[in-house]
Amino acid sequence: MIKAIDIQKLREETQAPVMECKKALEETQGDFEKAELILKKKGELRAEKKQSNETQSGLIEAYIHANNKVGVLLEFRCETDSVANNPDFKLLAHEISMHIAAMNPQFVSQDSIPKEVIEEKVKEYQEEIKDSHKPPEIIEKIIQGKLAKELEEICLLNQIFIKDETKTINDLIKEATAKFGEKIEIRQFCRFQI
Repeated sequence: MIKAIDIQKLREETQAPVMECKKALEETQGDFEKAELILKKKGELRAEKKQSNETQSGLIEAYIHANNKVGVLLEFRCETDSVANNPDFKLLAHEISMHIAAMNPQFVSQDSIPKEVIEEKVKEYQEEIKDSHKPPEIIEKIIQGKLAKELEEICLLNQIFIKDETKTINDLIKEATAKFGEKIEIRQFCRFQI
């Protein structure tokens, strides 16, 4: 039999609904780690379903680095005021702002990169390897590999989170969407540096 204290502990760690915590613990016969994995998977599925929802609330996070030479403004969106006022949501906005200050991404996501910028990057790579005498299909793979690597560095959502190298910023957003039960998104940011 599953104890209420175990259900409560699992709920606190995962933010999943009580009945889902109970079912996950029953399904895994009380194995806490397996129950967390089940709830994480369910949370990710819920997060995917939420991606078409409108984010009409949120907050603007302002971060100034200790040296007063780098600052960030972040528009961090969610669906409701109750989530926007949640301390965990505010903490996540702060941590993402610190990440932006440290890593200096240029764009939120690949979708936000102007087509001309990508075309210019491809031309640069073509120029770099034009005298390599490699077959065209190999050149194309090299160019796509270089482009993917560069996009990983300049797109915020693709970047590895500075506080946890096992996660990208996109992973953090997905986890937050699953945790809060509503769509979470980074709408835009601006980084200033002296």
